Amino acid sequence: MKTSLIATLTCFLLLLSGCDTLQQMNTGQGGTAGASRGGSTGTVTSVEAASGIKQALSQGLDKSIKSLAVTDGFLGNAAVKILMPPEAQKIESALRGIGLGALADNFIASMNRAAESAVSEAVPVFTSALSKLTIRDATTILLSGQQDAATEFFKRTTTNDLAKRFSPIVEKALNKHNVAKYWSDLVTRYNQMPLVNEKIEADLNKYVTGKAIDGLFHQVAEEELRIRQNIGGSRSTPLLKKVFEYADRN
Repeated sequence: MKTSLIATLTCFLLLLSGCDTLQQMNTGQGGTAGASRGGSTGTVTSVEAASGIKQALSQGLDKSIKSLAVTDGFLGNAAVKILMPPEAQKIESALRGIGLGALADNFIASMNRAAESAVSEAVPVFTSALSKLTIRDATTILLSGQQDAATEFFKRTTTNDLAKRFSPIVEKALNKHNVAKYWSDLVTRYNQMPLVNEKIEADLNKYVTGKAIDGLFHQVAEEELRIRQNIGGSRSTPLLKKVFEYADRN
């Protein structure tokens, strides 16, 4: 679990570079991407393009997972923080209205701690997805012009596997962080309020699992954008610079 994602993915990358059948990149130049529309003579081969996008993905995935799989990785990030389930929002509103917001805060914190505990389980799922990434997939991702093309690829190819892998981990984490107790406290206190006679239920495991996956993909998209726009010098290797500079021109 603690093994570096980059190291694992690099091994796959090297293996695949030697085994994939080379495919042309719609340039008619024998597997080489030719001069850009802007007139530059810079080229990248199909293998370079595939290796570059895999390297970019492994870098982005590693940073995304590391940023979330820590204390406050979810809770302290407003963009991915897991809030009250929709069916329970009226409970939160009612309890905060009578000064019992701490009950809601404890419940929300416990859900986010569960997600932080589970997110590192994405490592083997993403490693498997990268191992199946073809040269055609990689070049489409690189040259599509879509700023989150890689993220969308992973959504299509990993969401179901992530949900299966996350679910039992989330369930264990929910128990560890007393989510069921906090939920029970919320509902009990809410049901004690005058004129309340509606039973509130929520599938917390399914809800937190889904939100954990959503948060992970949000971070992956952010990292992809950084590499595509070279924010903060995120094209950190010669291969990334070469491949994405070619993509910039095309």
